[in-house]
Amino acid sequence: MDHKQQVGVQSHVEQMGSVADSSMLDLDDECLDSPGTEAGKTQIPISGQQLPFSDGFPVGGNKMIRNGFYGSIKTVVFSNKLNLLMPFGPLAILVHKLTASNGWVFFLSLLGITPLAERLGYATEQLAFFTGPTVGGLLNATFGNATEMIISIYALKSGMTRVVQLSLLGSILSNMLLVLGCAFFCGGLVHNRKEQVFNKATAVVNSGLLLMAVMGLLFPAVLHYTHTERQVGKSELALSRFSSCIMLVAYAAYLFFQLRSQNDLYSPIDEEGSHHGEGSDNDEDEAPEISKWESVIWLTILTAWISILSDYLVDTIQGASEAWDLSIAFISVILLPIIGNAAEHASAIMFAMKDKLDISLGVAIGSSTQISMFGIPFCVVIGWMMGREMDLNFQLFETATLFITVIVVAFFLQEGTSNYFKGLMLILCYLIVAASFFAHEDPTTTDQSKQPKT
Repeated sequence: MDHKQQVGVQSHVEQMGSVADSSMLDLDDECLDSPGTEAGKTQIPISGQQLPFSDGFPVGGNKMIRNGFYGSIKTVVFSNKLNLLMPFGPLAILVHKLTASNGWVFFLSLLGITPLAERLGYATEQLAFFTGPTVGGLLNATFGNATEMIISIYALKSGMTRVVQLSLLGSILSNMLLVLGCAFFCGGLVHNRKEQVFNKATAVVNSGLLLMAVMGLLFPAVLHYTHTERQVGKSELALSRFSSCIMLVAYAAYLFFQLRSQNDLYSPIDEEGSHHGEGSDNDEDEAPEISKWESVIWLTILTAWISILSDYLVDTIQGASEAWDLSIAFISVILLPIIGNAAEHASAIMFAMKDKLDISLGVAIGSSTQISMFGIPFCVVIGWMMGREMDLNFQLFETATLFITVIVVAFFLQEGTSNYFKGLMLILCYLIVAASFFAHEDPTTTDQSKQPKT
């Protein structure tokens, strides 16, 4: 009896072990196959934990790839309410094919580009998780301005050099006044019991670069309006091209200064958030939602789609101006940059409300610095290669507006602090600028003197 009892107990233990092993395998399969669990996301395995493999490949790998692909589309396309405007892009192309209403095509293209610009900024932020904070900030500023640059290149291709000048100028004004003003205002309302601070050294460097850009735009305009050119019609263009090359060299030196030489000067920008913010919020912010290669693929797709809509946008801007009885200057300086800066606008406000004002300042002022020191000179050089007489003479009214704006913003940034009152003042300044361009009629938009000679 003792021997039989021992055999019975042993068989019972073996059955329990087999049941436990089968239940564990079933649990592993459920974790791999269930699309609603956290296994569908990209995670680092726990140390010592191994996934089941079969012939060198993980079990259920095809399902994981499928879940990752569909999950990426769900995250990028269906996770933002602003993406409800995406169908307006194909609708603009359809209206252009069926009708000759330039005003509607321009309006629909403008609406279609809005969510694409925001998603472009989102994909850039996701890619920044894998490149580090400094390179990530540079990528954010670069792809944040990709919409304006694409529109400018298509306008240059069509010979609309004045639209290029006005749209780039409007992007600088929008970033410095509207985007930064809304960030200061919203951040000040959320944190109304204290005065928010930011890295004053970074603001001073960017203000100096903006003043240098104003100097580069000022001298060609002064040379033109004082009629002191040695060679009429040539000296102004030659000075613009020379100054553009100098500005590009200065911007390259600034990048080297920021990324290599004085990297510790800019590292406190990210440390400010960890010192003043909650640790849980920072941990959530530092978790990427899509992988590195998914970010690169989405950047490529969104850039291509923006390029297609920008072509329709540029082709119908003249018709929209006539249909809406608005000047091309107002459309180029006010309407186009608001759409192009949608990504910067949303992210700057979000970071300011989280008391990460250094990042908001880098998004707004950093974008303005990049457009003024890289975008405008780059368009001059590209126009030079295309045979377009793109110069730095932005005319007297526009140059004076930019000069006063840079001075006003520099005064607001000199203390290194912000509150909702400063933000409100910047927003009101932008309303004055918008009203000025609404009342301003630019005579050079219809002037054919800057068209390419045939």
